[in-house]
Amino acid sequence: MTFTMIIQLLIVLLALWVGSRYGSLALGAISGIGLAILVFGWGLKPGTPPTDVIYIIIAAVTCAGVLQASGGMDWMIQIAEKMLRKHPDRITFLAPLCTFFLTVLVGTGHVVYTLMPIICDISLKKGIRPERPCGVASIASQVGITCSPIAAAVVAFSSISSANGYEVNNLQIIMVTIPACVCGLMLAAAASYHRGKDLDKDPEFQRKIADPEQYAYIYGNKATTLDKKISPDAKHAVYIFLGALAIIVFFSIMQMAGHNILPVYETDKGPKPLAMNIVIQILMISAAALMIIFCKAKPKKAVAGAVWQSGMVAVVAIYGIAWLADTYFSNYMPEMQAMLKDLVQAYPWTIAIAFFLVSVLINSQGAVVVAMLPLAYSLGIEGWILLGVLPSVYGYFFIPNYPSDIATVNFDRSGTTVIGKYLLNHSFMMPGLISVITSTIVAYGLSYLFTHVFGII
Repeated sequence: MTFTMIIQLLIVLLALWVGSRYGSLALGAISGIGLAILVFGWGLKPGTPPTDVIYIIIAAVTCAGVLQASGGMDWMIQIAEKMLRKHPDRITFLAPLCTFFLTVLVGTGHVVYTLMPIICDISLKKGIRPERPCGVASIASQVGITCSPIAAAVVAFSSISSANGYEVNNLQIIMVTIPACVCGLMLAAAASYHRGKDLDKDPEFQRKIADPEQYAYIYGNKATTLDKKISPDAKHAVYIFLGALAIIVFFSIMQMAGHNILPVYETDKGPKPLAMNIVIQILMISAAALMIIFCKAKPKKAVAGAVWQSGMVAVVAIYGIAWLADTYFSNYMPEMQAMLKDLVQAYPWTIAIAFFLVSVLINSQGAVVVAMLPLAYSLGIEGWILLGVLPSVYGYFFIPNYPSDIATVNFDRSGTTVIGKYLLNHSFMMPGLISVITSTIVAYGLSYLFTHVFGII
């Protein structure tokens, strides 16, 4: 690695670090400064912006935003709350399952903000330390991204893999990631079950509730969605959304069975079927249109909603981050291959460490996949191995600056869910590490079995 390469890499890392400090749109925008320095300062050839991934995010987020505007997401949250309140003593295990599967369905972890205060409220009423379910539930809301057939990380993995000769569809990906991530989350929940002191034995908490004002603040409010009236239109919107997901899964199943029923078009390289990333875009925007027409979903309300706004922030972040990373790596691909080839040939699974470390700096699993997967394929790593380590692209819990983690700390009125004095000793570190490490190990094993033993991938 030359001195110039090191300096330019430091510029890339500095742009990511500064962008993460400002958060939101800044992560993508400040990446543009790094890109400008590399292109205009050193004359590097600009890489390729990740347009395919961006289009999918726009389509999926638009659909999810319209679903939120229709009231359909309130119904989904309400169903989850009913289950949690029915079994409050099991909330440390049920809460992460709820946040996980909400993310799997909708494709974004930002749907859980309504559910987090409810998890805290149920925990307090049951006398359970809120840190226990809240910490792992926040982690679960992000883990679900690599398990959603419409999430950018999954779609990007499929499309980039196809371009590199490894044909794997979205259903095959989540066949590996869902069971693996559920195993990781349940182990993290088990480790959290007796985490910290019980509330009645915690001197700090007892000191707080000795103050009448603090007691009223902690126990006086009740967070719930059960008092919301769900309209028939909201339920119909959920049915439309789930129907679109079912069609996506159906096409994937037909592909796995060797019966691709998608339209086929003539290209310069011969007949080529319609790509799944295009299918997802068409179905998502069509579902959004149907919800607007038949379910009284207001477009202005969708645009003003948290899901749509968070998704558009993700678009800008991925646009800037992935373009910056692709510019650097594409200009130094031979050097990178020569430097890493021996290591990854001997221990190909070590690419998971690289994925995780990049994710610590980049608050987007989709951006990590887009930025790092082409490099991984260029190093000669087999597709099944990369699928097996896909859960390792979630590492941004390590530095607790992600919106869902910060929001969870604020929602916990007991003060047990914290960002520690030394920054890294926070409530999300232990469940995050256990979940990601376990999920990656299990996914690696499943990917091997499905590929080399059962032959279904």
